[in-house]
Parts: sequence; structure tokens; C-alpha cells
Amino acid sequence: MNKNLKIAIEAAAAAGKVIMEIYDSENFWIETKEDNSPLTLADKKANEVINEFLFPTNIPLISEENKQIDYSVRKQWEECWIVDPLDGTKEFIKRNGEFTVNIAFVSRGKPRLGVIFAPALNSLYFADVSENKAFKVSIAPDDLNIDDILNKAEEILPSGHKDCIRVVGSRSHMNNDTLEYIEELKKKFGKKIEVVSKGSSLKFCLVAEGQAQVYPRFAPTMEWDTVAGQAICEAVGLNCISRETGKSMTYNREDLLNGHFFISHEG
Repeated sequence: MNKNLKIAIEAAAAAGKVIMEIYDSENFWIETKEDNSPLTLADKKANEVINEFLFPTNIPLISEENKQIDYSVRKQWEECWIVDPLDGTKEFIKRNGEFTVNIAFVSRGKPRLGVIFAPALNSLYFADVSENKAFKVSIAPDDLNIDDILNKAEEILPSGHKDCIRVVGSRSHMNNDTLEYIEELKKKFGKKIEVVSKGSSLKFCLVAEGQAQVYPRFAPTMEWDTVAGQAICEAVGLNCISRETGKSMTYNREDLLNGHFFISHEG
């Protein structure tokens, strides 16, 4: 296995352990960042753990919780890590379990490796795009043995749509762009549409493992929210298409804010 993928898996597992220790405690230590998003002690501690694993690789690192490096420097990078130490902080605060650790390796703007760990659900996903394979394994938060993780992992595959198309979205509220997209799917395929919901980057995993067929995201996200999920989806043959360009989303851009995109079998 790619040594960087092993390092990313170990980093995600270790971060997940720290996150769960805080999750099970009485105090999250919540504060608000400049963009009005919440920040907890778990975000900071998980970031520290991941930094300890990734810094020794001497590969540049973009993390939501690190100080952002100017593009004049980043544009020189051939490769980099992109990390979200705790994706779904709002889900973490709600204690619904649907939060993740996201770690991805990017080369020349393209996702090459992806790891997503949902520690409260004991679910870890990982993929190597060059191998065209993605895997899922159930692990306990304190199971940090990489050999055990790899031995128990099972390959995942997406599924086609037969009588119904399952679309990842929100049951309670969706914006007009998403509703219009769903109507386009109905007209194109003439099938029933079912909306399935999940927090954080687990939305990507639903499609990659065949529990849904389409994931439209027509609302703001950042690169660290999506790149690990995109790697997992692309490893199983799915497309992550920018609505703006009609091409696969790229990373380590000057603006780390993503445009609208969708995940599906079709471009």
C-alpha cells in the first residue's frame, strides 16, 4: 500500500480517538470563528494530532485549523495534504455522530488519496485513486493498529439506479437549485426520486458505497470539506463535476472556496 495512505489512515484514527475523548466529556469548549462557524476543543486537538503525523512527510499541508498560506507560495507546490480535522462540527455539537476526520493527498491539483473517518460511527473509508479501489472498515476509536485496519477492510462499490434514484440532500430544506436539479433527474430518467440525508463528508461515502446514486451540492463548501470524499468517489469510478467548468474539481486553488458541484456516474 502507498506509504502516504498508511500515514493518513493512522493520522485519522489517532485524531478520531482524541475527538471521541472530548465528545464523551462534559465540556466541548465552543467558540465562534470569524466566519461564524463553530470551533471546539476537538477541532484543535484533532488538528494537532494530524499535524504530528503529516509534518514529518515534508509534504506541504493545508488544514482548516492551520494558518492559511498565501497562494504565491502554494502555487509552487506540486503536491500537498488537505485536511479537515473535524468536518461537521455542528453535528458534533448536536451529538448525532455524523462528523468526520478528512485527510487527502493532492498531486498537481488532483485528489490521489482520501481518508474519511467517522469515529462515533466506527466507520473508516479510504481510497487510492491510482488503484481504482476504495475500502470501508469498522474500527473502534482506540484501534490504531494499521495492520488490523487493513486486514479487516472491505472494498466498496457504487450502485446504479433501477426503480428509484436516491439523491443525497436534506429532508427538511433544500435550495431552489437542488430542487430544480432533482426535477431534471425525474424528467431525464422517469423514475422516483428518494432523498437521503447524512452529515459531513459522509455524503460522499453514501454514493461511493452504493447507498445513494447522486449527490448535488449547490451551496458553499471549502476544499477541505470535499477533497477526501472526491478521492473516494473517483476511486470507484464516480465523477465529481464542477457546475461552473463542467470538469472534475481541482484543488489547491487560489480561492479555497468551492463552487457548486455534483457527484454521479455521469459527467
